[in-house]
Amino acid sequence: MVTAGGVRRADIRIAAGKIGAVGPHLASANSEIDARGMHVLPAVIDAHVHFNQPGRTAWEGAASGSRALAAGGGALFFDMPLNSTPCTVTPRAFARKRTALEAASITDFALWGGLTPAGLEHMAELADLGAVGFKAFLCDSGLPEFPRADDLTLHDGLREAARLGLPVAVHAESQEITVALARRCVEQGRTGIRDFLSSRPLVAELEAIQRATLLAQETRAALHIVHISSGRGVVLAAEAKARGVDVSIETCPHYLSFTEEDVERLGAIAKCAPPLRDREQHSALWTQVLNGTVEIVASDHSPAPLKMKTGEFWRAWGGIAGVQSTLAVMLEQGHHLRGLPLERIASLLAAEPARRFRIPGKGAIEPGRDADLVLADLAQSAVLESAALFQRHHLSPYLGSTFHGKIVRTIRRGETIFENGRIAAQSPGKFIRPGPRH
Repeated sequence: MVTAGGVRRADIRIAAGKIGAVGPHLASANSEIDARGMHVLPAVIDAHVHFNQPGRTAWEGAASGSRALAAGGGALFFDMPLNSTPCTVTPRAFARKRTALEAASITDFALWGGLTPAGLEHMAELADLGAVGFKAFLCDSGLPEFPRADDLTLHDGLREAARLGLPVAVHAESQEITVALARRCVEQGRTGIRDFLSSRPLVAELEAIQRATLLAQETRAALHIVHISSGRGVVLAAEAKARGVDVSIETCPHYLSFTEEDVERLGAIAKCAPPLRDREQHSALWTQVLNGTVEIVASDHSPAPLKMKTGEFWRAWGGIAGVQSTLAVMLEQGHHLRGLPLERIASLLAAEPARRFRIPGKGAIEPGRDADLVLADLAQSAVLESAALFQRHHLSPYLGSTFHGKIVRTIRRGETIFENGRIAAQSPGKFIRPGPRH
């Protein structure tokens, strides 16, 4: 049994969807799951996905997305306010999305609200409806209906979020730097893969992190920096934390798996923003994971149909589809290759997301918590093939990768929702709202 506190042999009793007891040699129950030879971890909490429902279910949808999450060992996701249509920036859009996901998702879910210039007035209403926090882009989001937060919008939004007791998640890239460099490349006819990477340089991420942490410090708000792509970015956020800024640090499996060289090899399937970095920053990012500075790993699953990931690289959709592979990557790249302790993986993927976003009853294997568990056989390995993916479009940079650690079973609130390669859910997921501030 793996928890953020350590690894030990134990039995787990489940009753009424919750963990009733944990200990050695518990008495027999009505039914038993023989997990000998396997590791049992808290189920993955993916704090950053784009399932695009309602409005863009042709890109994914909660039905396929939640099944992919379950196949990857997950039982709870936080859906971002875009790329659904309408974006989740008003109470009506929030309620519409909740209804759609309650009908489609087999895993539990929470919802981010949006922080945009026009959405400031709705933040309190979204908080009342159960938003887990508010997402802001400091650069162009790629969708006109979700405009970026300029400095004043971000300042005012952080201040309002602090009053409401909820975090603001930011996509940290400089609008001024990225737009100007992209324009320069296009004007000069430089539209290759390396040109795209050069148009979103590391300094654009660093400048935005520095600006966001300064505004969070001034407003005394909780800040969550999503998908940090570089070791230097993590260090900059950690320095702000050392100054007393309430900031949490998230990275993604693709930044831990690939470098900019892989973008040239894989093409648009590996296109994302911020982009994949060079080997030096990739290595530095792993250092920050191994030393405990990075707190959360989330997929940033951002899928698109094949036609949007082919053709001219610059026009291709910038997003990586990987919700099913987060735990597999951390077991392979982290535990097996780099010695990352299993309890750290449990913290990065479950305990810390539950703590940071005040998700009641989730994230740990303890009596009284929801029985959200994943059974993994670390002795088994397999090559990820297209037929094994449950997401709508079988496009993933992880295809062909060998992962040591088979996800055997995923349990959500005591019910098996995935087992031995098959979806087994009989009941729907539930909407989860954050708990009260302490």
